[in-house]
Amino acid sequence: MSEQAIFDVFVIGGGINGCGIARDAAGRGYSVALAEMDDFASGTSSGSTKLIHGGLRYLEHYEFRLVREALMEREVLWAMAPHVIWPMRFVLPYHKGGLRPAWLIRLGLFLYDHIGGRKLLPATSTLDMTRDPAAAPLKRLFTKAFEYSDGWVDDARLVVLNARDAADRGARIMARTRVVSARRDNGRWAIETEDALTGKRETVRARLLVNATGPWVDRVLADAIGKNDVHNVRLVQGSHIVVKKKFDDPRAYFFQNPDGRIMFAIPYQDDFTLIGTTDRDFTGNPAEVRISDAEIDYLCRSASEYFSDPVTKDDIVWTYSAVRPLYDDGASKAQEATRDYVLRLEGENGQAPLLNIFGGKLTTYRRLAESALEKIGEAIGIKGSKWTAGSHLPGGDFPAAGYDAEVAKLKTHYPFLAASHARRLVRLYGTRAKQLLDNAASEADLGRRFGADLYAAEVDWLIAHEWALRAEDVLWRRTKLGLKLSRAETAELEEYMRDAASAAA
Repeated sequence: MSEQAIFDVFVIGGGINGCGIARDAAGRGYSVALAEMDDFASGTSSGSTKLIHGGLRYLEHYEFRLVREALMEREVLWAMAPHVIWPMRFVLPYHKGGLRPAWLIRLGLFLYDHIGGRKLLPATSTLDMTRDPAAAPLKRLFTKAFEYSDGWVDDARLVVLNARDAADRGARIMARTRVVSARRDNGRWAIETEDALTGKRETVRARLLVNATGPWVDRVLADAIGKNDVHNVRLVQGSHIVVKKKFDDPRAYFFQNPDGRIMFAIPYQDDFTLIGTTDRDFTGNPAEVRISDAEIDYLCRSASEYFSDPVTKDDIVWTYSAVRPLYDDGASKAQEATRDYVLRLEGENGQAPLLNIFGGKLTTYRRLAESALEKIGEAIGIKGSKWTAGSHLPGGDFPAAGYDAEVAKLKTHYPFLAASHARRLVRLYGTRAKQLLDNAASEADLGRRFGADLYAAEVDWLIAHEWALRAEDVLWRRTKLGLKLSRAETAELEEYMRDAASAAA
């Protein structure tokens, strides 16, 4: 066990909030360390509906501040990371006698268009569903629909890019490192960590501790920090199914279910449709969350109410579930619990300060980080000023609407790339795709092919630059090529990465 220098800020948790706070703090000049017990975005942050959105349905629960903040963030984040975030139009079918009258939907969409400082995203429009192509995959129930703008995000990549940028700015970023204990000692925190791979333990010291562990926030308070009787978050399970492509339209659908809940059907990874989400209270270990048969039946049944071609279990190619750590505001229904975030700073009379992060959502993570840095400044002194709004995440240094141009540049530089391969690389890595490809002059220069368009050059890049260790990290978080590789190909990739890890050790 070794002693390390004192950090200004130590963050527990490698989800979107933890990585966002670490990045913002490092960029302001604080010395920062972050520990994540597994892989980045291995919990809640890779289990979202993958939207950068204001949250149209939150208006019904009078969450006006949250919705306004989220709407304002859409174009900020799009400009910050145009490779992993992009605009998407959503079609909300309407029929008389539905759950919500047309005037209420129009009012909500009017607010949606006008309270968030929208500049680049197109405004709401009304569709004639007797003529519009959006009606093609649906049952003939609708004569009208509303079409509005929101955004799409590759959630897991958003997390790892924040971690990468934090590290580039000097933060010590530790994947697969569990915090065993954290105790106050002479006005500082003494934090004992354990490397999940080697078992090696280390004690580091910090002036301030951030608990950004999402659904584990109360457990960390109880187990690692030693606080009793804590209950700050309401755990809500959200599950999704990915099915064979149900429609060719690039727009997504927003469905209003008879039970009052809403559901999205979204074009996904070119060849699939993403359907979700569910909302139900969860008890148990968040690491063990799995979609239930009841949730699968619910999603298939609900989608089949709208699509003329029913959604069945046989259509499903992948499922995923995550636990959302919503701040417990006493709401009676899981879908009514607030999606807003709450930050609580503890530590008086010279005690080392502890900042707990409760709730939050992908869209507002950057603003949450700014709020956290305000509290950090109050507690240990201000360093730097707000800077992330005009920044770019790694690879995102090109115009917000410049994705196609960036693909064309990559194809010009590497003419041997298939068009689909070039598009995928720019989607994941942006301008850093050239660093990944380096001096390759042919497909052979990319090394071993594992399946689809995944080559050793990309895998090696992810190991070296993005903390990838296992096939799962590459196939389901850094990329979504798990949808396309066979079991045998996945096993070959796992063996390759295991050998790479052994060689590095």
